[in-house]
Amino acid sequence: MTNQDYATVIQRLCQQRQAALATVSADGAPHVGMVAFAIEPDGSALLLHLSTLAAHTRQLLAEPRVSLLLAEPDSAEVDDVQTLARITIYGLAQPVAVDSARYATCRSAYLRRFAAAEMRFGFADFVLVRVVVDQARFVGGFAQARTVTQVQLTDLLAQSAL
Repeated sequence: MTNQDYATVIQRLCQQRQAALATVSADGAPHVGMVAFAIEPDGSALLLHLSTLAAHTRQLLAEPRVSLLLAEPDSAEVDDVQTLARITIYGLAQPVAVDSARYATCRSAYLRRFAAAEMRFGFADFVLVRVVVDQARFVGGFAQARTVTQVQLTDLLAQSAL
C-alpha cells in the first residue's frame, strides 16, 4: 500500500463512525446492517455496542465471522461511484464480558466516540463486542485494490484510535 492509501484508510476510520456489518444467519443467508464502531486503543479490534434484539447481533454471537465495510460517501460531484475509496475489514466477533479486565478499556474507548451511548450501557439487552481484525481489502478507486495484512491493519487502527 502507498502512503496515500494509508492516509485514505486512516481518514475513513477517523471520519466515519458507522459501517455496514455483514453477518451470516443460521441457515447460511447473508445479512447486512448498519452499526456504529469505535476502535480499541491498541488497534487490535473494532468495538461495537449492540442490542441482542437485532438480528445481526444474534447472528454474530452464533457465527463470529463478520466483515465491516467503510465506504467514502457518495456525492453529486462524483461522476463514477466505482472511484470511491472503501475498505472491507474481516474479523471475528468476541463479546466482552462485563467482569473482564478488558471491559472498562473497551467501554471507555466506545464512549469517547459516542458519549450519547452512555445510557445504553445500562440496558440489559446490549452487549459490547470486539471485532478482532484479521485482514482487510482496500479499494482506492477503480482497479486499485490491495490486501491489507493483519499487522498493517492493526497499525492503521492504532493510529486512528489516537
